[in-house]
Amino acid sequence: MTVTEQEITDYVARVRAALADLPPTQRDELTEDLADHLAEVAAEADGTLVERLGEPETYAAELRAAAGAPGGGRNLDQRVATAVVRARRRLRSIDSRLGPPLGYETASAFLRLLRPGWWVLRGYLAAMLVTMITTGGEFGLLPRFGGELFGGLIMLVGLVLASIWLGRRSERLTRWPRWALHAGSLVLVFFALAALANAEDRLGYSGYYYDQTSVDSQYSQVRDVFVYDSEGRLVENARLFDQNGNPIRLGYPDCSGPIDAYGNPLLRPYPYCIDQAPFGPRAPGAPAPTVPPAPPTTTPTVTPEPTGTASGPTVGPTVTPTPTPTG
Repeated sequence: MTVTEQEITDYVARVRAALADLPPTQRDELTEDLADHLAEVAAEADGTLVERLGEPETYAAELRAAAGAPGGGRNLDQRVATAVVRARRRLRSIDSRLGPPLGYETASAFLRLLRPGWWVLRGYLAAMLVTMITTGGEFGLLPRFGGELFGGLIMLVGLVLASIWLGRRSERLTRWPRWALHAGSLVLVFFALAALANAEDRLGYSGYYYDQTSVDSQYSQVRDVFVYDSEGRLVENARLFDQNGNPIRLGYPDCSGPIDAYGNPLLRPYPYCIDQAPFGPRAPGAPAPTVPPAPPTTTPTVTPEPTGTASGPTVGPTVTPTPTPTG
């Protein structure tokens, strides 16, 4: 079995973790040439480093004893360092398992191809975070600086270029600047997740809030809708729909009613406030209004009238109106 460079790196990391209680200078002196030594050992014969040299913790104890370094017990620093090494090994194992389904040896190799896109997105998220801070929490899809769109676009270009510049040089950063960059990126990720959750809440509750009518709409002053039938009776629990079956929502109830957890009134049918009806509803059980009787019509009748002829008078019809009752 051939020892890989990764195995050498892991072995060195575990040795350094076992020596974590020593001063950094002394630990660096003990492990300065360890990687080269392990490479020479690996090249001499087959077998893993553990088979050839034993566990890294045992090898570290031998280094400690050879240098006459004090201690050797597993203090807190050693335990933390060992836990970090184990976590890295597990992450590398997961990385190797996720790589082949993506078509790459490791998943990190695939993610490295996406780094330029992340640099651009990081600059955009930074611009949106500044927008939220300078506008008091109100923002849309485009950044604004102090509420100004032009200033926000200039800021967006600058932050994207700065993010790309940092991304191309992140591998050459020292330890603490690199950690600061990672921490800033993590803050932006949490900000993006919070913004998405807020947008989802707005979309999710849009169907439960009363939409405000447009200022230039002829119905902008409508607060409630009262529906009456052909007999003048108020229709309760009425719902309005357009020709496509979409509900029509007008007004905003200004009377008490069921509300949601945020204090907003829940949707309910018309009218919202029945006691404010402009025309009083017909009392329950009251008779329907009667229709007044129609005026009487006349039906003509025929009576004979005399007509003159050579032989004498003859009788002809005479029309006389006779009232006929109609219901």
